[in-house]
Amino acid sequence: MNAEDPGRIVLLTASHRVAPGLLSWPAWQALHAADRVLCAEQDNPQLPYLREAGVAVEQSAPTAQELVDACAGGRSVVVLTGGEGNQPLTDGLARLAGSGRVQMPDLELLPGSYDLPGARLLDLVQVMDRIRIECPWTSQKTHKGLAKYAIEEAYELVEAIEDGDRDELREELGDVLLQVVFHARIAEDGRPEDGEEPFSVDDVAATLVEKLIHRHPHVFGDETAETPEDVHAHWLRTKAVEKQRDSVTDGVPLGQPGLALAAKLAGRVRTAELDVALPTGDGIGYELLALAVRAERDGIDPEAALRAAGRAYRDAIRAAEGNG
Repeated sequence: MNAEDPGRIVLLTASHRVAPGLLSWPAWQALHAADRVLCAEQDNPQLPYLREAGVAVEQSAPTAQELVDACAGGRSVVVLTGGEGNQPLTDGLARLAGSGRVQMPDLELLPGSYDLPGARLLDLVQVMDRIRIECPWTSQKTHKGLAKYAIEEAYELVEAIEDGDRDELREELGDVLLQVVFHARIAEDGRPEDGEEPFSVDDVAATLVEKLIHRHPHVFGDETAETPEDVHAHWLRTKAVEKQRDSVTDGVPLGQPGLALAAKLAGRVRTAELDVALPTGDGIGYELLALAVRAERDGIDPEAALRAAGRAYRDAIRAAEGNG
């Protein structure tokens, strides 16, 4: 070793969202080539796998100066810093480097593993699990007790989309996702008031994955689809086989807003090519029904159209109040 060589420091990070031991090849190379491997935490999940691979790890939490001294003479020291890094250590190294009085080792921040897309969903599930256990309000909630919030959050999401507000859209998507994770966590308990057959968010995701693959044979199978209309036809065929419904109205929730309900029924009738005369009667309800059916036929979402008109009406009201 060259006595004047300041050596090399490797700060090795690893995502806690990736199974321990699944490290990148550059990480394993650095670990095996190091003169010393240091780790401050006794319970670091990587330790058993490093020892199994023949990497000797010392339990140590050196200061920046101690780490620089350990590298003197051309030594290589790897420090396991965890997924979030080691801010005090990196700040200390930065101060030493900025002082100009210390010959600094080469410094490398080496990611040993990376988060995969969707990895933060694991954090969400973990946080939801803890809240369900420890929060007095959350721990008592049932599916029925939460139902109204799912409706509210869905409407707020639609409003964010129609407003074109990207920040709001991101937040409202999170609130809708929370409803899914919350209900799945409730279901995992299997309490009698929520249904005794427990299932988890993984079961929810698995069912959805299976459904998406089955309903997209042009992506995951041998069928072809050249246009959006072809895709829609595939979807309807596979859905019909899955559901085995007796009526085209099966599966249409009657509790949805009236215009949306009318348009949904009209869409089912049109897709099935049924000849169904509109019911007639006195009152505005039948007039609204006819308008909703006409809108659906013309490719217009009557609920969205009415909301847009309502917004215009709100603006007119504010203008009349002098708030425009």
